[in-house]
Amino acid sequence: MQATQSKYINTIDFLSLYSWDVKAYLSQSNPFNPSFPLVLFGEFLTKPNIEKIKINDEDEYKILGVRSYGKGVFANRVVKGKTLKMREYQKAKNNHLFWCKVDTKNGAFGVIKEDLADGVASSNMTFAEIDINKINVDFLQLLFTSKGVMQYLDSFVTGTTNRKYIRPDQLLNEIKIPLPKLSEQEIIVSNYFKKVETAEKLLRQASDLEGEIEKYFLEQLGLIPFSLKEKITSLQITDYVSLDRWDFFSTDTRIASELKKSKYKLTSIGQTYRFAKRSFNKAQHKKETFRYIEIGAIDPIKGILEAKEISLKKAPSRATQIVNEGDLIIGTTRPYLKKFAIVTEEYHNDVCSSGFSVIEPSNEYHLPYLHQFLKCSYGIEQLKNKMTGGLYPAITEPELKEIKIPFPSVEKQIEIMQLIEKKKNDILNNKSRIVSIKQQAEQEFEKAIFN
Repeated sequence: MQATQSKYINTIDFLSLYSWDVKAYLSQSNPFNPSFPLVLFGEFLTKPNIEKIKINDEDEYKILGVRSYGKGVFANRVVKGKTLKMREYQKAKNNHLFWCKVDTKNGAFGVIKEDLADGVASSNMTFAEIDINKINVDFLQLLFTSKGVMQYLDSFVTGTTNRKYIRPDQLLNEIKIPLPKLSEQEIIVSNYFKKVETAEKLLRQASDLEGEIEKYFLEQLGLIPFSLKEKITSLQITDYVSLDRWDFFSTDTRIASELKKSKYKLTSIGQTYRFAKRSFNKAQHKKETFRYIEIGAIDPIKGILEAKEISLKKAPSRATQIVNEGDLIIGTTRPYLKKFAIVTEEYHNDVCSSGFSVIEPSNEYHLPYLHQFLKCSYGIEQLKNKMTGGLYPAITEPELKEIKIPFPSVEKQIEIMQLIEKKKNDILNNKSRIVSIKQQAEQEFEKAIFN
């Protein structure tokens, strides 16, 4: 008997009472698509005969876990038997539903696939065998990713803060979910994964485009991407005047050798580029606040993401430099993170951290070209070789000025960067489409399941 709905009072048979939590009953009106029949989990899940294994100290075991929000089963760790306190474990099997007896909130259920069927689980975990003639295992897993399904299942959860769960017999015998025909399930799953596959393809293309940008850029200079994995079997020679370090492991020697193959003359940043020195004077600042650009506000592709409005009284000690439109700011702390950006009009006359070196624009060079070179393998490896420090390795401005760079004419620099900008736009457009397609896949699945 269903709970009788009334404006003033709801009643339910005592025999149907499984929880004293009123919210559990109020939230159980059927939210699902009425064209799909509601069936008990027990109609497609059965309690299996689980194989128990004795732990051998010298054998290795893949211990399984399950993530919340429908993210499924994973190999939590692989350990030697002697490190396990429990001496008996359960053997996993393909096409079993897997969850924790004492924690099933937020969709913490997962389908075991073939790649994890060699795993084991402690007695805190439980299994149910899935009847694949009644339900598609991918459809079942997708149900647990649905926010609506999660909320519905969580209305059955009981227990304390750290031990919220649905009893196995309760899941099988008391809880219903919408179950379309198997053919309809397969169509829903297929439509979902087609969109996910499209998003993943775009993600691969975006990654490839980033590699393409560097490859094209270096091709224009007569260079190939620098690889640390490249095996060197012959004797390497470098000019004494080019020698910055004596250690064998430094890549400076190899970089210096490769850079000589460039079609263009080499120069150093210090010889060719003008570093700006515009000190931020708090005493002379006329407003009570100022806009501050931190290193964390730099995205390697998008550039400056934000400038925080900060009270002059609370100005950080590192707020020391004024930047202008067209400047190139170079993050010198952990430079391998590529916190480099061209200052746009929006951030003109803002203040930046002393953790940046600032180079001002000039008709004698094209700063986007330098920006791109610093982000490529030849730039990053030179910067890394000059880093010092422990938790926050950094380079000094004099060391930055020593970085070597091929230097074509300004006109050629501009020409090279025009195509680079087009490729960058392709990357950003792809990344936006990836997010949109994944959201669309989730929304369409929710729409199929719910009213």
